[in-house]
Formats: sequence, C-alpha cells, structure tokens
Amino acid sequence: MDIPRIFNITESAHRIHNPFTPEKLATLGAALRLETGTRVLDLGSGSGEMLCTWARDYGVMGTGIDMSQLFTEQAKLRAAELGVADKVKFIHGDATGYVSDEKVGVAACVGATWIGGGVAGTIELLARSLRTGGIILIGEPYWRQLPPTENIAKECLAHSVSDFLILPELLASFGRLGYDVVEMVLANQDGWDRYEAAKWLTMHRWLEANPGDDLAKDVRAKLTSEPERHAAYTREYLGWGVFALMPR
Repeated sequence: MDIPRIFNITESAHRIHNPFTPEKLATLGAALRLETGTRVLDLGSGSGEMLCTWARDYGVMGTGIDMSQLFTEQAKLRAAELGVADKVKFIHGDATGYVSDEKVGVAACVGATWIGGGVAGTIELLARSLRTGGIILIGEPYWRQLPPTENIAKECLAHSVSDFLILPELLASFGRLGYDVVEMVLANQDGWDRYEAAKWLTMHRWLEANPGDDLAKDVRAKLTSEPERHAAYTREYLGWGVFALMPR
C-alpha cells in the first residue's frame, strides 16, 4: 500500500505536504486553544509535522494515518527528533473508514478529503471519532477567483471548475452540513510557493542521482513545466485553508 511514487519523489523533502508554512501551522495550533493532553486524530498525516509540533508545543497526544510508507517513516523520525515519540504514533495504512477506538478532542483531515469521498463524507467520518465538544479540522482548496474556463481549472490540477467553491460558498457549505465554522487559518501565496517550489529542487537533485530511472522522463517533464504552470495558475486562482468546525 502506498501513494503514487511520483509524490514520494517530489515531496520527499517536505515536512508539510500542503501550502501551510510552519508559522501557519503554529498559528492554527494556537487558534484552537489546545490543552495539554488533548487527543488528536489526523487522517492523511503525511510526514507528521502537525502532530509532532503540536505535541511539542501544546502537549497534545495523537495518532496519524497515512498511505505513504516514506512519509510515515519520516513522521516517526520527526517524533523522535522532537522528543514526542511517547505522545504520538503513526500508522502506515489507508485512512478510509478509520475510526478511533478512543474519542478525540480534535479530528483532522488536512488536505486529503478524498479519504471520505469529499468534504461532506470526510466530516461525517471524522465525527465518528469526535468526543462531545470536540473540533473537526478540514483542510481544503477553494477558488481565490473563479477560473474563466475549464482549461484553466485543469491547469490548477482540478478536474473542473465545479471541484472547488469560492471561500464564502465553502464556509456556507459547512453550515448546511450542520456545523459552525469556529476558526480558520488560510494559506497565502508564499505558502503555495513553499509547497510547490520546494519540489523543484528535490526533482532536480533526484534527476541528477537517478538519470536512468523509469520515472526520470516524467520527472524531467514535470520540472520543466511546473514553475510556469504554478506561477500562471495555482498561485493566482487557488486558495487553501484549514477550517475548524463544531456541530451546531
């Protein structure tokens, strides 16, 4: 079980696998007013930066599940590096349908709502692990401005304009599902740059080290096209944020 190899290559040097900077991740933790001992469930936990830094900074405990074997191993190493391996654990596995044995104070899926078949399904899944009074975290893209054509949406790596909402509509959609939005922290263009541009150096160095690899041609094509695509499309049209929800 693993994610497509191309992601393990391009994001192998990432600690955060979304457009958040460490500062934004810290801002989110502070905004949630986390208390020592709060249990956190993170579906699609990547390299574990959220759980590990929050365990260090706020004393939370938690579990992360991710399909990438590489990222899961990196998360375990990060927990050891920060001295929180006794507070957090990371499971290599499919988070689809995962429900915690013990109710948690924060149930999160930050940038991987495919796990629940979309935002609504992911919220429903996370709610099954949430204790009374707990908070759900959803990380999700939104349109900063609506793409004028379907082709532009596809250049933003969406299938269609209808894949995402503009920010007011996304916030309203949570209300229709029966949740109050109680906090939000939004990425900015610098965050997108850090997420996307960091891949380019990783790809270049990987190509130098693996010129004969079966994926070398694909990685070369991606490195050639991605800077311009990102600057023209993702950076201008696509927003991203983490939204804290509580049931009404």
